[in-house]
Amino acid sequence: MTDRRLWSYREIAAHIGVRPDTVRSYRKHGLLPSPDLHESGRPYWFADTIRDWVTRRPGYRDHRPKNR
Repeated sequence: MTDRRLWSYREIAAHIGVRPDTVRSYRKHGLLPSPDLHESGRPYWFADTIRDWVTRRPGYRDHRPKNR
């Protein structure tokens, strides 16, 4: 299933546990994927785009329970 909800800096920050200004800094330094959409001059990303990016970030650890 695809999650096409659009996330702003605020939603991304909440998802990864940082402040929105930190996410803006990530984008400024090329650490965030390109926005999926611009609306009224503001960038937005699909939730799936950000979730995929999170799994590729250095230091990512999958905290989901393992199947036994």
